[in-house]
Amino acid sequence: MRRCQVLLSSVDLVKDFVRLVNQFPGQISIVSGPYVVDAKSIMGIFSLNLNEPVTVEMKDDVPVELMERLAPFSICEN
Repeated sequence: MRRCQVLLSSVDLVKDFVRLVNQFPGQISIVSGPYVVDAKSIMGIFSLNLNEPVTVEMKDDVPVELMERLAPFSICEN
């Protein structure tokens, strides 16, 4: 499983993030404290505390392109 921290500090960043992850197959989750939501669900993401970075969790077969395109949101090492 791949994990990285992202900061989704504005409505536009959340919308862009959801648009991006929906272009890729597979399960992508966001973890914030005890909560886990579907990263492809804008409503799920808005239910989290977005004042702090959240953790994106992806299966091991993550396309390199996705990791590259997550760079503007990311505060993690690939």
